[in-house]
Formats: sequence, structure tokens, C-alpha cells
Amino acid sequence: MFAVAAKGMDPADPLGCLYAGAWPEPEPGPGWTTVTVRAAALNMHDVWTLRGVAPPGRRLPVVLGSDAAGVDEDGNEVVVHSVIGDPAAGGGDETLDPRRTVLGEEYDGTFAQRVAVPRANLVPKPSSLSFEEAACLPGAWLTAYRMLFERACLEPGGTVLVQGAGGGVATALIALGSAAGHRVWVTGRTEERRARALELGADAVFPAGARLPERVDAVMETVGEATWAHSLRSARPGGRIVVSGATTGAMPPADLTHIFFRQLTVVGSTLGTRGQLRELSRFCADHRLKPVVDRVLPLTRAREGFQALLDGRVFGKVLFTPPS
Repeated sequence: MFAVAAKGMDPADPLGCLYAGAWPEPEPGPGWTTVTVRAAALNMHDVWTLRGVAPPGRRLPVVLGSDAAGVDEDGNEVVVHSVIGDPAAGGGDETLDPRRTVLGEEYDGTFAQRVAVPRANLVPKPSSLSFEEAACLPGAWLTAYRMLFERACLEPGGTVLVQGAGGGVATALIALGSAAGHRVWVTGRTEERRARALELGADAVFPAGARLPERVDAVMETVGEATWAHSLRSARPGGRIVVSGATTGAMPPADLTHIFFRQLTVVGSTLGTRGQLRELSRFCADHRLKPVVDRVLPLTRAREGFQALLDGRVFGKVLFTPPS
């Protein structure tokens, strides 16, 4: 079969480590099955792999990709939950299993014609979504769902600031937050991105780093060093900052005085559970939400999608469709 994989790691030339070509067919073990991939979503996680930011258990070479929608062996249309973990080992949450991994790390990922996954990781695809739209759910949209509805502890009608209009998680946060009845404010580095955030349902938009009319109940932080100081300044006393990424750097000044004096809570958030993916699918169907797709490329042109993500020329998600 055809697949796109990481053959090595190089922080200076990540795309030089990209392989596209023939790959062995998956061989599912006990409790696993094979899914024919119809669409797979590109994430920054795939870029970090090529750059050498690797968790324990990473193997090389490995097929990249963690999110997909496709058809299972029984002909059912499914969404693939990317987290491979034991809920019992995480107190009922597989993302807290100390040994958890995601597809594209220890196991081959979804940038292929077929992928092996645990049967329990298959969730029915919402009929209202295309395969390309549904493939956005297990990564960016599930991350946003957990940030908003579990980690942020927002009251109904609360005000949330989303840092960095345009990313996959950011666009999901805007759509989900608006549908849930929260007041959603968004920062963006260009007028075009701010305008598109308004189209998605944002109540107000601001240039990056701008002083806000008032402090917010929660800040959704995926950018990292470039926005961290603004996130700290923007949260109200007793507010929360929910962190699920650091695309511009992971080591900003902590500013602990600011945190303890205003009694801020900083919480991390990573992906979500299988149960939350099912909840998200129902939420999208009930509210007629559709993920923002920046572009759809054949998997044979995956390098173009990676380059666009590296260049910051993406609003929403990049999707790949494997050859049939």
C-alpha cells in the first residue's frame, strides 16, 4: 500500500525526513482491526515528529498521522480515536494512562491507505459530515472540546479568549464555544484571519497582544511563547488558562508573581477520551457544526500540505485523501 512516513528526524530540515511510497500492509493483532482510510488530518504533532520532538516509545521509520475517518472491515463509516491507552490505568481516562501513546508514535499512523487500530477506538462517523470533515474530529476538535467543556470550568455565558485565529484547534474552539452560548473573543495576527474568526461565530476579535475591554474567564492557549504574557494579562482574577499546545515555543517566562497574586489556574489539556469523541460527534450533529477545512490534497502530495503548515498559510485543517 501507499503511505507517508517519517524516515528520520531533523529540526533544521524536517521535510527532508519525509518518505512517500510503498509500505507493508497493517497486521492487526488480537482486539485490533483494519480501517480503510478515506481522509486523514495533518497536525503539528506530525511536524514535531519530523523535527525530532519525540516522546518515549517513538520508533522510526513510522507512518505519520493520528486522525482519520474511513470504513471498517464490516463496511461501517467510522472515525478513528487516536489515543492508544488503557482507561483503567488512567483512572477511567485513557489519556492519563502513563503508557498511552497515539497513532504515529509507537504504532503506524493514518497517512496510509489502511491503518490498524483497536476495535474499541472506532466511533461512528456523523452522517452530517464528509469523511474530510469527520477526520478533523479526533485531533483538533476533540482537543478543543475537552478544553472548553472539561478543563476551562466555564459558567454558562462565560467569556473565553482564543489565542491565534486560524489554527485547527482555534477554529474548533470558536465554533464550539459559540454553539455552547459562550462569549468568544479571538486574537489574530492579520485582519483576514480576524474577519474569518467573526464568520465562524466569534463575538469580538483583536490584534495579537491587544489590550482587551475587560479580562476574561478563561484563555485558550495553543500558541505558546508568542502569546503567553498576553494570556496571563487577559485572565480575570481567579480565571483559568488552558494550555494544549506551544507552536511558537514552550519556554516563556512563567511570571509566577502574576499567577499567584491574581490566583490564576493554569491547566494542561491533551486530546480527549473515546467517550468525549462520541459526545463531540453528537454535539456537532445537534448544532450542525462542520470543521473548517483549509485544503484537501491527495496523499501523494502530502509534502505540499506540510509546507503550507510550516509556512503558516493554513486556516483550519489540511486533509489528505489516500489513493483508492
